[in-house]
Amino acid sequence: MSMEMPIGRMKEKDFMSGYLEALALVERLHRLLLDVIKDEFERVGVLEINAVQALLLFNIGDNEVTAGELKSRGYYQGSNVSYNLKKLVEMGYMHHQRCEIDRRSVRVRLTQKGRDIRDVVTELFARHAEGLVSKGVITHDGIEDITGALKRVERYWTDQIRYIY
Repeated sequence: MSMEMPIGRMKEKDFMSGYLEALALVERLHRLLLDVIKDEFERVGVLEINAVQALLLFNIGDNEVTAGELKSRGYYQGSNVSYNLKKLVEMGYMHHQRCEIDRRSVRVRLTQKGRDIRDVVTELFARHAEGLVSKGVITHDGIEDITGALKRVERYWTDQIRYIY
């Protein structure tokens, strides 16, 4: 008696294996990105903020936002966003102001000190983008393919959270 797996089942198993590998890679890449930012900050002598806070400053950019908007816009996924915002305000990287309409809500924007940090991260990412292309690590089409695929996964996961099938 043959114990061969049907072709459809093999493809399903292969896809699951690839999916799990992709999930692990996304996790590793995020942690590695934080390490790369941390190393850059050590190189330039910025030691008082961490990589998560620096990435938060980068993502806020020139916008004025609330903590809730940071999460809804996808700028920040951490559960400790309020803690990091408070620390960044205390260290002078951000201004904060209560909203006139909803006094419970606080709007934040970068100070000049915060914009300087954002610029360090921007320059780091620009060097990386140039290096990836010049060393042939990835092409313009390749980055578009990756970005497109990740956006489709993001939409799928978002739909799962919202129970839209």
